[in-house]
Amino acid sequence: MSPTRVATLSEVDLTDPATHLRPDLADFWARQRAERPVAWHPPVGGRPGFWVVSPHGLATEVYRDSARFTSERGNVLATLLHGGDSAGGRMLAVSDGTRHRQIRRELLKSFSPANLASLRTRVREAMRGLVARAVGSGGCDFAVDVAPHIPLTAICDLLDIPVADRDELFANASTALASQEQHADELEATLARNGLLFYFTKLRKRRAAAPAGDDLVGRLVGMTRGPLALTDDELVFNCYSLLLGGDETTRLALIGTVRALAEHPDLWARLRAGDLDRAVFVEELLRWTTPALHAGRVAVTDTVLGDAPVRAGDVVTVWNNSANFDGTEFADPHRLDPDRTPNRHLSFAYGPHFCLGAALARIELVALLDALADLVAEITVTGEPKPIYSTFLSGLHSLPVRFTPAGEGGS
Repeated sequence: MSPTRVATLSEVDLTDPATHLRPDLADFWARQRAERPVAWHPPVGGRPGFWVVSPHGLATEVYRDSARFTSERGNVLATLLHGGDSAGGRMLAVSDGTRHRQIRRELLKSFSPANLASLRTRVREAMRGLVARAVGSGGCDFAVDVAPHIPLTAICDLLDIPVADRDELFANASTALASQEQHADELEATLARNGLLFYFTKLRKRRAAAPAGDDLVGRLVGMTRGPLALTDDELVFNCYSLLLGGDETTRLALIGTVRALAEHPDLWARLRAGDLDRAVFVEELLRWTTPALHAGRVAVTDTVLGDAPVRAGDVVTVWNNSANFDGTEFADPHRLDPDRTPNRHLSFAYGPHFCLGAALARIELVALLDALADLVAEITVTGEPKPIYSTFLSGLHSLPVRFTPAGEGGS
């Protein structure tokens, strides 16, 4: 039997959401890392070409060096290939330099261990309640009935968003960066993003006269009055970014975790037996699921990356779903190893833009493992999992499952 032919970059369109569901993509990325670690993606559909960075080492080089590779013109293909991000320089995710560090330092106070202590308890209780209801229902769609509620509730608590507003925010957040359909209408995503921005514009007006609080919106309001003199646009854009960052990727990681446990009964048995470190396992699940496929930058000056001559103004994309499975960094990378240490995955990015909410995401994933181990004997996938379509996010929008109650299934 002749070996299976592996596609080259000239045959793979990374700007097409369907590409990221191809079954041969792992082989494609392995070939890229070995043969063309920094490769030029040709222009598609009138949009400019861009550099594709696939190995872990070069990915971290791009992430940590904002002097050579800036985020200010955008950080995802969807904006970088369409003229840049309108929030550039005004939203933390698409800014760099001293002001970025100052704003980030203030916002990190909301994610301190002390501030997250009470939220940790609420997350654990809410997760246990959701899983208990799913167990009692006899079957559920985990992606719909459980996963959306915890990340959205947690980040909305930190933003101090009224409960009555949250369903609408989730609907817009889940449409803003991905679709449930292969051929999605970009207008729908644009309207969803605008809906979020409009909501936070109204929220900013409601909070303008209120005293600055310890919640994230309160901190941002306080920064409009302090030495940083945040503008209204900066406040609104950062609320938008915090909501999407705190909701979407964690939700997809939670869904991917349940699927992984269903597909690895040996690891499920170890989890239930208390035979693994759940904090260590969470890091591996974050690597395994890699909810954010890529990050984008723009070269500030002419430079060399690997052996590629990158020119000022070139778009440079770092592919986490390749770097997180780089065999030079992760031994046996296509094995889900709950004991993997160290685990320098890039699911939270790296360097100046390391995810603000990383500690919160870890709390939510550990809470899920705790609830499942305590309440569930077996996890059975009862229907076809359905993927989202996106060039930025990876995961499922539907995962039908049955949770056998603990005490049944021979346990």
